Amino acid sequence: MNRTVNVVRMQLINKQTFVWVPLIVLGASFAMSLVIYALLHSSGLPGPFYGGGSQAPIWVLLFVGISSLTLTFPFSQAMSVTRREFFFGTMLAAALCAVLLAAVFAIGGIIEDATDGWGVNGYFFGLDWVVEDGPLGAAFFYFVMAMLIFMVGFWSATIYKRSGALLLTIVWVGIAALLLVAIWAITRFEVWGEVWSFAVDLGAVGFAAWGVLLTLLLGAISYLTLRRTVP
Repeated sequence: MNRTVNVVRMQLINKQTFVWVPLIVLGASFAMSLVIYALLHSSGLPGPFYGGGSQAPIWVLLFVGISSLTLTFPFSQAMSVTRREFFFGTMLAAALCAVLLAAVFAIGGIIEDATDGWGVNGYFFGLDWVVEDGPLGAAFFYFVMAMLIFMVGFWSATIYKRSGALLLTIVWVGIAALLLVAIWAITRFEVWGEVWSFAVDLGAVGFAAWGVLLTLLLGAISYLTLRRTVP
């Protein structure tokens, strides 16, 4: 366990990657969104105003997941860290980052609700669909989404390190093709209404629960791939 914690410390040596860059992106996205909401409010529009800027820091974790393997894994092997210790230590570092973001989003949502959208009826953290299960439900949703996006980056990096760019490209092209087939099938059989109804009925917590399963699946694949990866 001590060696796993040492991996966390190793990942956090460069705090810019796991802490400051996501927080800076979050702050910049929030500030720009608030300015836009204020402009809309001052123009006489009643609102409420919503935006997609809150996704920005979560997508940053995609690149954090990639760099946490490609930049740190070779160094960890030179320090005689086992692949198992590296994997679980890196996941723990990612979980700490995800907890930080989830706490910021949950607290931000509470403040938005108390101030009627920062006084301009604009909502950055407290999106209706996400906060309908309360602050804890919102925190759970953002935590899972942050971990899932991180794991997508980490999983992609394991494929790249194990088999190269060609296989990684083939895998992502295959995933894109499957998504196109799914969109075609939904459109062809005219079931978009049922799909959206299912997503709404599922709610943010239910959606996050499926995200947990996908995160665990990608984690298992990444771990098995990492065991055979050459630094």
